[in-house]
Amino acid sequence: MSNGARLLLVDDDPSLLRLLTLRLEGEGYQVISADCAETALVLLGKNKVDVVLSDLRMPGLDGMALFDEIAKRHQGLPVVLMTAHGSIPEAVAATQRGVFGFLTKPLNNNDLRDILAQAVHQSHVPSKDEWRTDIITRSKVMEQVLDQAYRVAQRDVSVLITGASGTGKEMLAKAIHKASPRAKGHFVAINCGALPEHLLESELFGHTKGAFTGAVTEHLGLFREADGGTLFLDEIGDMPMPLQVKLLRALQERQIRPVGSTKTIAIDVRVLSATHRDLKQAMQEQSFREDLYYRLNVVNLQLPTLRERAEDIPLLARHVLQQNAERHGVQVNRFSEDAMQALVTAQWPGNVRQLVNVVEQCVALTHSPVLSVALVEQALSQNRSFWPTLSEARDQFERQYLIRVLKMAEGNVTRAAELAGRNRTDFHKLLKKHELSASQVSEQSDELE
Repeated sequence: MSNGARLLLVDDDPSLLRLLTLRLEGEGYQVISADCAETALVLLGKNKVDVVLSDLRMPGLDGMALFDEIAKRHQGLPVVLMTAHGSIPEAVAATQRGVFGFLTKPLNNNDLRDILAQAVHQSHVPSKDEWRTDIITRSKVMEQVLDQAYRVAQRDVSVLITGASGTGKEMLAKAIHKASPRAKGHFVAINCGALPEHLLESELFGHTKGAFTGAVTEHLGLFREADGGTLFLDEIGDMPMPLQVKLLRALQERQIRPVGSTKTIAIDVRVLSATHRDLKQAMQEQSFREDLYYRLNVVNLQLPTLRERAEDIPLLARHVLQQNAERHGVQVNRFSEDAMQALVTAQWPGNVRQLVNVVEQCVALTHSPVLSVALVEQALSQNRSFWPTLSEARDQFERQYLIRVLKMAEGNVTRAAELAGRNRTDFHKLLKKHELSASQVSEQSDELE
């Protein structure tokens, strides 16, 4: 039996839709039905289901096109396809693309019952990678960081996450929390540079009623809110020195004392922290305590810049595009080839945060289903905090030029050098300067298609 699992049934044949609905409800399923893939996608946006059972051959979007959309929008949701025209090659091709199962009409009741039971079971089993589903990457450098993050998540030690602004330090901290034995507890985050000292102390450690002017009620504080879970201290390098002393004591003794109180309170909190500052230099300048540094930095995870994981740019851009198109109800589905090239070759001093801003702006301004290079370049140039210097702009143009020439020459370096009006030796020096190779550009070309 199904134990009340919810199933979305999709078939363009009204009589078969009614018959299958009755049969599946008799098996204990809660059935939602749709007569086409387009309606099915609308229903999926409004209802949580455990499995989708769909006809393969339908007018408009067919079953495989429906599966492709579900795979993008509802990752991990099992899809079973039915067809009156089934064949072994067709079934193999479907399962290779990720379809959970394939049934041939007329349906065998036992086969239908078994495959749906298996699909529902899979739907309820958490993915081993569920902890990191928000992190989009195929970069070897990033995968190494994630591998270290997963291993350290299993051990209840403090972790210091370092990296430039916009690289995703809080997102990695959340992933570590999800992968840890504390996942059922709260994840609580605070930016240590966003509040003045007295407010930060109160936020972290809490205060008693009447502890200071305006303290009309007791405030528990973030340490107690995170008890049993994880406290993430972002921009820890900006924490004032007096508070660093109190934080160190809390970590050593696993106790806190609220502002205005004479009593200590035991806490059970894992502390993750992050900074874009060089804490070793801060220690030399005596603006950060050495003993606190070693207490926080039991394990250090260094996040790469976006340029260091440039192969992720197309993946991230498409992911953000899809998210924003759905959020704002905009009919936009891809970047033009030139637009994607502009994204791939941009310098991204603001890292992933800047990429998200650029794509969001493009989606907000577009009148076309295809985002143009003009929109991308406008979005890149309008954020002054990311405005390149003349030297950076020249280098960016030179890099884009080399990529275009190599593409025009289909990866033939000799031909590309001729088109650029340079001898082969000079052209190789330019490629080395920009860390380019013919094979790398060829791979990028595949991404841009």
